Amino acid sequence: MISIQTNVDSLVAQQNLNLDNQFQSNTIQQLTSGYRINKSGDDAAGLAISNGIQSQISQLTQGVNNANNGVSQLQIVDGGLSNISTILNRLQTLATESASSTFTGNRSTLNQEYTGLLSEVTRQATNINLAAGGSFNQNLSVFIGGGSNATNSSVSVNLSGAQNAVDATSLGLGTTNVLGGGTGFASNTQSLLGGTFLNGSTASESFAFNVNVNGAASTKTVTVNGAAGGISGTDVLAQLNTQLSADQIGITAGVDSNGALQFSGTTAFNVKDTASTPTLLSSAATASADNSATYLDKGATTYVAPAAASNGETLTFQTGGQSFNVNLTSADSTPTLALAAINASASQYGISAVLNSAGTGIDFQSSASFTVKDTTTLNGAATTSAAGVFAAGAGTTTATSPTSSSTANADAAITAINNAIQQLGLTQGIVGAGENTLNYAINLAQSQISNFSAANSSIKDANVASEAADLSKSQVLTQTAVAALAQANSEPQAILKLLQ
Repeated sequence: MISIQTNVDSLVAQQNLNLDNQFQSNTIQQLTSGYRINKSGDDAAGLAISNGIQSQISQLTQGVNNANNGVSQLQIVDGGLSNISTILNRLQTLATESASSTFTGNRSTLNQEYTGLLSEVTRQATNINLAAGGSFNQNLSVFIGGGSNATNSSVSVNLSGAQNAVDATSLGLGTTNVLGGGTGFASNTQSLLGGTFLNGSTASESFAFNVNVNGAASTKTVTVNGAAGGISGTDVLAQLNTQLSADQIGITAGVDSNGALQFSGTTAFNVKDTASTPTLLSSAATASADNSATYLDKGATTYVAPAAASNGETLTFQTGGQSFNVNLTSADSTPTLALAAINASASQYGISAVLNSAGTGIDFQSSASFTVKDTTTLNGAATTSAAGVFAAGAGTTTATSPTSSSTANADAAITAINNAIQQLGLTQGIVGAGENTLNYAINLAQSQISNFSAANSSIKDANVASEAADLSKSQVLTQTAVAALAQANSEPQAILKLLQ
């Protein structure tokens, strides 16, 4: 039907032209963006799947970064552990050198380097965060993603617990030394390896040392201070050693195989726990002790000086095939004055005089055996009735042999170092396995990223070849639609012919 009011052909041509324009617009959008899906209307279901895949890709990409950071941190830890292993080898050398009974050097010199290296072990362990309580002394979890749940998406490297801390104390080396045999307190059964001590902020316990350093006798006191809730045995030893080191008297605090307190050193000394009721020693313990690593000759409990100028005392020492005399007079009226006179001569022969633990008498110590002959005079004539350094009538006395081995501490240190090396090796194994595990996880994550990206591409990316063909098609359709619309719009003009 020919109609002026309604040009059906024109309407059809316009509709098709709109569709062709929309088709061409969508094709151009896909070609210019590179995506098949640019809005939800393009493919709602496909877009939802693509968004989920893209989220997985983002998670895995950051997860790879996390894992690479984890590998870098573990490599730093690994390097630190290797360095600590080298230090342990040096400690082993020092302990082995001191463990020989034929060693003729100064064990204090060895111990100075030994204790310095223990401090360095702790410092380096702290720097790599693997000291006790350090940020890496825990179960480290690296989230990578790509798993069905959080557990499967993470890699754990368990460095928790004291067995994985590598500071000197955690390695069991904190109380070791390479000095001569340790001096303990008789009958002491109090172990410092567990529990707390000196509970209370005002609690304290002091130890008085009578020592002879470089031929000079003196008395030193070190004090252990408590705290609210008490302090550990490790804290007790740390406080003692800090003060002993500052006093530079060559004595180190430690524990024996049973955890009981002992003191070690090559210098002449005796020590007394001055507390009325000791808590660091058991109730049955003897509160004083002499250096059991030296030859010992104890004088009378109380020194009695010659009463007048006509009285005197001669001490004749014999050691290593040499002999020398020390003469004491009434001028040597106190134990301190007598000590100075004795040490002025005896120190060059390796014999040291110190106050006894009561502080009233004089004892003698040496690294070599020796004898002392005591001759007292009264009004110029020899007598046994007047007491001096020794009890009346003492005559010749022979120093008792050391009761503790000069190599005991070094032997114990070697055992502790061997255990520390094994413990360190286990920690190194965990770190190395963690590095490998993270690298495997990185490889898997990168594979997942590639596969997820390929899947996402098949869903969301535009097929350029197909879209290019569609563009040509849409352009042709648009052109033909425009031409057809022009023809449809000219149809009403035919009605004018009918009206002529």
